[in-house]
Amino acid sequence: MEDYLKIMTNTSIIINRIAFLLDQENISTRIKDHVESARLGGFGIPQNDIELYVYKADFERAQEIIDKTDIAVDQ
Repeated sequence: MEDYLKIMTNTSIIINRIAFLLDQENISTRIKDHVESARLGGFGIPQNDIELYVYKADFERAQEIIDKTDIAVDQ
């Protein structure tokens, strides 16, 4: 994942909504879900530990799109 930069960490609902919006703008995303990994491993983790990554080249454009949304985002 060295070609990607983490653009935000939030809940699954917010991350998936933002990923959908970025996909609509042809920005490739990757989601890293620590919550599901922890659940499968048998231990707990905060529910807002889902990370969204975008290509380095798309980072600024993705950030602009996120800033324009009316979604409550805790980056």
